[in-house]
Amino acid sequence: MTDAGLRHGRASLGLSFGVQGVAFALLVTRIPAIQDQYGISDGLLPVFLAAVPILAGAGSVATEKAVARVRPSLVLRWAQPLVLLALLGVGAGREMWHVAVALGVFGLAVGALDASMNMLGVSLQRAYGRSIMTGFHAAYSLGGIAGATLAWAGARWELSLLASYLPVVAVLLPAALIGSRWYTEGKGAEGKLPDGTEAGAGTGSESAGGALSFKLLLPLCLIMTFAYIGDSTVSNWSAKYLQDVLGSSEQLATVPYNVYMVTTLLGRAVGDLGVRRFGAVAVVRGGSLLAAGGFAVVAVAPGAWVGMLGFTMLGFGLCVIVPQTFAAAGRMFPGNSDAAVARLNIFNYVGFLVGSPLVGALGDAWSYRGAMLVPMVLVLATLVYARAFGPETARYGGGHERPRTADVG
Repeated sequence: MTDAGLRHGRASLGLSFGVQGVAFALLVTRIPAIQDQYGISDGLLPVFLAAVPILAGAGSVATEKAVARVRPSLVLRWAQPLVLLALLGVGAGREMWHVAVALGVFGLAVGALDASMNMLGVSLQRAYGRSIMTGFHAAYSLGGIAGATLAWAGARWELSLLASYLPVVAVLLPAALIGSRWYTEGKGAEGKLPDGTEAGAGTGSESAGGALSFKLLLPLCLIMTFAYIGDSTVSNWSAKYLQDVLGSSEQLATVPYNVYMVTTLLGRAVGDLGVRRFGAVAVVRGGSLLAAGGFAVVAVAPGAWVGMLGFTMLGFGLCVIVPQTFAAAGRMFPGNSDAAVARLNIFNYVGFLVGSPLVGALGDAWSYRGAMLVPMVLVLATLVYARAFGPETARYGGGHERPRTADVG
């Protein structure tokens, strides 16, 4: 693999993460408009919303099976256009079954897309010999901000869903297809790394031979779940919490999620530098403590501005955990990283499904201030499993040896 090939692969994968961020934000931020267009009742809406992550989990499982026969880049090449076309289908339909089919395709394709993107990210990080995984997730955050901004503009100008989605898909679909020409798996032929060693070499664990042990992967699965419970708490409850509990205006209540997205982007933009300097274990521990502190500040905040400080801390804290969890799975199972990433990716959706109902139920039964302490405790539990992110092996930097590959940009 040449340096230019790695650079092109990294850029094209970054584009894919960004495109996915735009598409997902355009869907979730226009849920009220989707509900109005199709006449979906408040009672039926949670069924539609839950179906997407459930089907995404199924798509991730299917991807684990598929990559045993084809390259992850091929899965990604076809999953991304499906996601964009399904988004367009959501905007173009008129009957209830139209949106049901479109969201079903969207969910399955998103699961395949998320799994295959992170598979390629893990293998490219292995080829680089240093942390680059957080940067890909920064591209996703940037895409999410762009998508949310486009959704705001569509709502502001009272555009139909089709009028909002069609121009975006018309631009992103050909861009994604063209970019897919440069997708690159970091592993060389016959499962070898760029330095010529076997993919499973250099580890002392039972995973070195490539066998995927769910017992070994379980700590990372729990961390992924906890991180997404925290993330879904912010995305689903920050506005309501600020307005109903902290007494902010309706306009001010929309700010915390935007602040959270921006701080997530900023944290991920510098996260790889932190991993290279201090190691993944230290970065994840620091992020967990900062996120837990953010939830604590939100829970005890006397007013809206202190609450927003807490949500700002959450963005900086949570942003590093997910990409480093995928990277840790690749380190733990170097000979079978694709399957490990696909299985770990399922717990992304588990956390998303559990987080919002959990906080809502606790808020109704107890108090929303008290409910914020639950994701705080779960994020703190990441500290118990932090050693799963290390040690910083020779193959992944952290101040130690690096593979004998060129220092590509």
